[in-house]
Amino acid sequence: MSRRYLFTSESVTEGHPDKLADQVSDAILDAILAEDPEGRVACETLVTTGLVLVAGEISTKIYVDVPRVVRDTVTGIGYVDAKSGIDGATCGVIVSIQEQSADIAMGVDKALEVREEGVHDRYDETGAGDQGMMIGYACRDTDELMPMPIAVSHRLAKRLADVRRAGILPYLRPDGKSQVTIVYEDGKPVRVHTVVISAQHREEVDIATLLAPDIESEVIGPILREMELEAEGVKILVNPTGRFEIGGPKADTGLTGRKIMVDSYGSMAPHGGGCFSGKDPTKVDRSAAYMGRYVAKNIVAAGLAERAQLQVAYAIGRAHPVSLSIETFGTSEVDPNRLEDVVSDMFDFRPAAIIEKLDLRRPIYLETAAYGHFGRKGFSWEETDRVDDLRRAFE
Repeated sequence: MSRRYLFTSESVTEGHPDKLADQVSDAILDAILAEDPEGRVACETLVTTGLVLVAGEISTKIYVDVPRVVRDTVTGIGYVDAKSGIDGATCGVIVSIQEQSADIAMGVDKALEVREEGVHDRYDETGAGDQGMMIGYACRDTDELMPMPIAVSHRLAKRLADVRRAGILPYLRPDGKSQVTIVYEDGKPVRVHTVVISAQHREEVDIATLLAPDIESEVIGPILREMELEAEGVKILVNPTGRFEIGGPKADTGLTGRKIMVDSYGSMAPHGGGCFSGKDPTKVDRSAAYMGRYVAKNIVAAGLAERAQLQVAYAIGRAHPVSLSIETFGTSEVDPNRLEDVVSDMFDFRPAAIIEKLDLRRPIYLETAAYGHFGRKGFSWEETDRVDDLRRAFE
């Protein structure tokens, strides 16, 4: 018997307070990695009315003008006056940063394998920066092998920001959200059910006569056409509260790492719990999640499964993962046990190996901090360069 169900995911614009915090944290990380690729960064940001607070543990050889990075990031997003939510030029900036804990640094600098067993190879030298479980996921919903609800949500949120920046809808302000519900039949997306857009706007805008029609024609319509999705019959809700004048940090305190489902798979796949932004790649919360996506995407792109979910777990200070598992939800074209063995042999999940393979000691992270870390071109973890190797393993 066929099964029909709805699934919903959300995204937010770059001006959402939590995403603003993520971008500040990653902008600081990028500023450090640009000159000190070995820098250790765990940077947390809080944004509220008229204030940005940066805290964390950073060990680096260079000096970074953190207040300047903060102000450039805030104004670059479009927060240039207090009415919009915060003024990047005049807001208060408080910085409270210390060095990385010596106890953590000891395990990262010299992994358990080195301290107790002796060095096997250079990838054994770097221990995981924390314990935890990381998830990688891919599916056939979209060309980028991402779940349809989060893929459409990200496109809508990005389009909302683009029409603001381009002056197409000049009355918009930086804050905003999207939410998309997709109808699934037998695990496959068949149509868009509901689209919700909440867009921050200037005071003079009339929702019914201007904002709602403009959002439908300039944001929702173009994205549905671009993704070849049927618009007829889609339920559309624009600013369902009625108005959205007060936004950004003035309306809602923002924190680094509070949008982890927006960052990953829109809750279509589970999340290990650790956020990505503000963390250098020795933190497996970030690097191993990227590696998990890379492996899962190559599995699906190789035609070995319609859906693939990979979990990898670590102990702090140990290089080798403590576990690795793959779930294909009954869609595997090969023996699932054999698939796990092949992945374990073909891909190296030790932190140093991941960093080298995906080239993660670069200032690439600000770009990841809005509109999702996965499903976007230009990132090394989105490459499908192991497809042929995986296929050959099952010949």
